[in-house]
Amino acid sequence: MTNAIDITDLTIAYKDKPVLWDVDMSVPSGILMAIVGPNGAGKTTMIKSILGLIKPAAGQVLVYGKSYPEQRHLVGYVPQRGSVDWDFPTSVLDVVMMGRYSTLGWFKRPGSAEKNAAMDALDKVGMSDYADRQISQLSGGQQQRVFLARALVQDAQLYFMDEPFQGVDATTERTIVTLLQDLRSKGKTVVCVHHDLQTVPEYFDWVMMLNVRRIACGPVDEVFNEQNLRKAYGGKVAFLSADENGKNGR
Repeated sequence: MTNAIDITDLTIAYKDKPVLWDVDMSVPSGILMAIVGPNGAGKTTMIKSILGLIKPAAGQVLVYGKSYPEQRHLVGYVPQRGSVDWDFPTSVLDVVMMGRYSTLGWFKRPGSAEKNAAMDALDKVGMSDYADRQISQLSGGQQQRVFLARALVQDAQLYFMDEPFQGVDATTERTIVTLLQDLRSKGKTVVCVHHDLQTVPEYFDWVMMLNVRRIACGPVDEVFNEQNLRKAYGGKVAFLSADENGKNGR
């Protein structure tokens, strides 16, 4: 089976400062993968470069064996919540239906099929009762659920999510985890920028540890260990002290 993502020798720099340096990564289809690393490690930059939002200085990115522009219709994206203008005057339902524009086209008005798909996605994230609510009236966790619903209606094969658990309550976090597991069960691939190291073994199958360079990438059971974490975080990983599990400091 073709990998969902293949990255070769990816280098990105802002002015003279490298943000990503000579990074290689292959992601098989049908997994949940976390990208972890300290602040400034290049995690969000990597996702944006795959999506063509940032031009690399060098390297190649393939999505299912082809360039991203050729495969754009197969990709869904949930950006960081803080990067969105939530004061924009629009309803929850309209935001979710925007996820259909890639297949509908910008000049064709959404109809009943698009509305039904949007309502179904909102129901999956527990937000159908808020369909007519203005997005500015939602809590942070509710806003994140709406963005997840928008990604769902795209019916993509590959999803990128930038800090999907940031600033959400425990109920929303559990909803998101269940949703990600459901996507995986359908053969979808999900790549998340993630910051909570303690939940990586519980939530994800694969992990990439990044700090400008690739530290490690592979199945959680194989690469998510104290040695690689200390390389990625410079030894500043508080939870790595021995605990009751006694396994990899987790």
